[in-house]
Amino acid sequence: MFKFLSKFLDLNQKEVDRIKIKVAQVNTFTDQYKKLKKPEDFIASTAEFKNRLSSGETLDQLLPEAFALVREASDQAIGLRPFDVQLIAATAFHEGNVAEQKTGEGKTLSAIPALYLNSLSGQGSHLVTVNDYLARRDAGWNGPTFHLLGLSVGVIIHDQSLLYDPKYFDPVHGDDRLAHLRPVSRKEAYTADITYGTNNEFGFDYLRDNMVGDTSEMVQRGHHFAIVDEVDSILIDEARTPLIISAPDSEPTQKYYEFAKLVDRLSPDTDYIIDEKHRTATLTEHGLQKTEKMLGLDNLYEKDFDTIHHLENALKSRALFHKDKDYIVRGNEVVIVDEFTGRLMPGRRWSEGMHQAVEAKEGVVIQQESRTLATISFQNYFRMYEKLAGMTGTASTEAEEFRKIYNLDVLIIPTHRPMIRQDNADIIYKTTRAKYTALADEIAKLHAAGQPVLVGTTSIEKNETVSELLKHKGVPHQILNAKNHEKEATIISEAGRSGAVTIATNIAGRGVDIVLGGTPPPNPKFVLGIDKLTDKQYEKARKQWQEAHDEVVASGGLYVIGTERHESRRIDNQLRGRSGRQGDPGASRFYLALDDDIMRIFGGDQVAKIMGFLKIPENEPIEHSMVSKAIEQAQVKVEGFNFDARKHVVDYDDVMNKQREIIYGLRHRVLNNEITDSELTNLLTTRLTNIVNAYAPHGIIESEVAPIVMALVEVVPFDDASQANMASEFKRLGTAKEITTLINQIVIDTISQRKSQVGESDWKNIVKFAYLSSIDNLWIDHLDAVDDLRSGIGLRGYGQRDPLVEYKGEAFSMFERLHAQIDSEFSKRLFRIQIGPQPLAPTPTTNLTTHHPQPTPVSKKPPSKTITNPSVATILVGATRARNTKNATTRIRLGDGCIAYN
Repeated sequence: MFKFLSKFLDLNQKEVDRIKIKVAQVNTFTDQYKKLKKPEDFIASTAEFKNRLSSGETLDQLLPEAFALVREASDQAIGLRPFDVQLIAATAFHEGNVAEQKTGEGKTLSAIPALYLNSLSGQGSHLVTVNDYLARRDAGWNGPTFHLLGLSVGVIIHDQSLLYDPKYFDPVHGDDRLAHLRPVSRKEAYTADITYGTNNEFGFDYLRDNMVGDTSEMVQRGHHFAIVDEVDSILIDEARTPLIISAPDSEPTQKYYEFAKLVDRLSPDTDYIIDEKHRTATLTEHGLQKTEKMLGLDNLYEKDFDTIHHLENALKSRALFHKDKDYIVRGNEVVIVDEFTGRLMPGRRWSEGMHQAVEAKEGVVIQQESRTLATISFQNYFRMYEKLAGMTGTASTEAEEFRKIYNLDVLIIPTHRPMIRQDNADIIYKTTRAKYTALADEIAKLHAAGQPVLVGTTSIEKNETVSELLKHKGVPHQILNAKNHEKEATIISEAGRSGAVTIATNIAGRGVDIVLGGTPPPNPKFVLGIDKLTDKQYEKARKQWQEAHDEVVASGGLYVIGTERHESRRIDNQLRGRSGRQGDPGASRFYLALDDDIMRIFGGDQVAKIMGFLKIPENEPIEHSMVSKAIEQAQVKVEGFNFDARKHVVDYDDVMNKQREIIYGLRHRVLNNEITDSELTNLLTTRLTNIVNAYAPHGIIESEVAPIVMALVEVVPFDDASQANMASEFKRLGTAKEITTLINQIVIDTISQRKSQVGESDWKNIVKFAYLSSIDNLWIDHLDAVDDLRSGIGLRGYGQRDPLVEYKGEAFSMFERLHAQIDSEFSKRLFRIQIGPQPLAPTPTTNLTTHHPQPTPVSKKPPSKTITNPSVATILVGATRARNTKNATTRIRLGDGCIAYN
């Protein structure tokens, strides 16, 4: 282990030294670009770089000058001049690496040079963040720099698209960084040189683009370059979460309420066993008999699958999904709380009926179930980028996974100033009650000394428990969790003040910058809003802030207290990282109990042995190597467990990814009218030839003529007279070869006749409509079938067969059948589509909601995030976005028109 770390750090230093040489080259251009004073000078420099790039120079050759230009632009536009270490990080991004930068080292600023350089090709650069607020904030913050350089900046967030515009001002936003973002279309935001957005929205827009009925409705323009902020959160923590777009399927059943009431009558341990490690709840023999008696059944498992499905979900919702931890109830709605960030996820829903089961448990209105229309995992979405990079404060522990799955190397970036935060040893108590008592005493003491404190908890419930304890002690404090997340900016801005006490869930773990002494006043030089301070007011406010800052520094800086360990060491490090920014003093300590969740779930027998061995009073802290080792082993177990789950998702989704690429590739060809008449003829004649060969492989007899004609009519809708003529002709010809030749000529003539009837343009639309509707309908059915296959494939292991190998084989066979079905369905639709008057098209609904995963065992299909579109009929023909149809005068419709053959 230590040899590996030593080798890793040695290689890391070599890479840093290599990049330092490039940064030294950047510094040689400093004086040249300091001379630029006018916006047009910066814009001209950008134009020059683009010309040089198109003339054959590479981005690597442009890097020193481009980075020097960006550094000067940033200094003039927002008053922030990137340090050399930030340019090291920017170079790492450009080279397609993950850069690990400590808290307060300016990751947001480090990304600007790399985004700028990689946007010069005109293909766009993406900055992927974990939530809407950070996407808006960072785009607004860096917008002035990019604008000075002549580049546009777009923002993609849930239900909204924005563009940075310094002339636009929205007075609703008190934060100047958010006030200059003008609402625009989704496509315009993606067309911007730089686009900020969340991982979910980028992924969902990709799926939606592959469901449209016309290329004009597509919004993305390829996957050129992306930097993923908090890359470990998005590519590691959320990697088990496939993105899913779905549509309403069936009305929710009353059974959810009935089984919620039934489960209420069951007792834990006696009637069911909870396995928190694998997220399962299982009936005991006693519970099974009790349930069968309540349902009036002799054998529950001989009942239909629907009954078992409702029972299992009701049981899991009762045992594994906890209010104010996994979700909150707001109004008449169950809203998910993100387990990694602690933020609310409005509109997201657990899949497979789990959300409905929780709604029934809470007695709120149950919403409709859904059906999958499109899906992709984060791994396969982000692997589509030609160049991918990432930034975070905690990545080195996952370096191997980044390399294996994403082909990303991790580079630890040196700090601008030495980090002097003191990370104290854990204090461990035998019980949770003793832990909270000691923790409250310590907070009161620190508050009295004027030192700001940030208390990190793992749930809203525990957040409020600590709050109650502090109220009893008379300690004023602020609470930050998913219930009041809208106050986040205000609360965080005050969290670094002298004596401030802030109790927060994981919501304060990422993207949060707590400044000692509070947030400094904005320099009016770089504020575009109407409420900016005068120079005199600014100087006074800056002086007051500096005094407050110095007071907090003297008290020891921000003290971070963790109330328990998270299942991932990286999350713990994120919490610690709120303190000690840019060389500031600070401290951290975790208060733990032997009955904390992670110890109870994953510590196993070790915890019981320790508790029996250590015969000390409840209120005395435990400091013993056995305990510390047990905690570390518990976290390593969880990390290993989660790695297996992520690897499981990759292995299985890679199978679907190949199929998805082929289907989406076919869709793109259809959308772009790339299906030629010769391809159509070949597809149709092959199908018709197969029909003839199936009925009359060696020759034709009279009894076979009628079935052949009827089979052909399924493809080409001949009228009655034509069918009679064909039957006579088939009898006369006699051999399959002669009949096939005749049929081929009929198909060629029919296509030519149809094209001349409707015109070239409408013929292309007919082909497009017939093909897309066939693909979309059958792809949805295929997704359901593969989903069902994946759900039960784990059982093959009991037969000594590799489930993954079995899955690959059967999924391939199913995909072959899908291809044949698409060709068959298309051939049946093509000649039955008619052209008629087109009414003004209504705007399709854009009321999209998203779903979040229910945690499931590794052996089963993974959880999902889902978008639900109420207009399933619209989606099935691809029209998922509104289009301007004012000038449309025709429409395509399925019809029963017949074709004549004489």
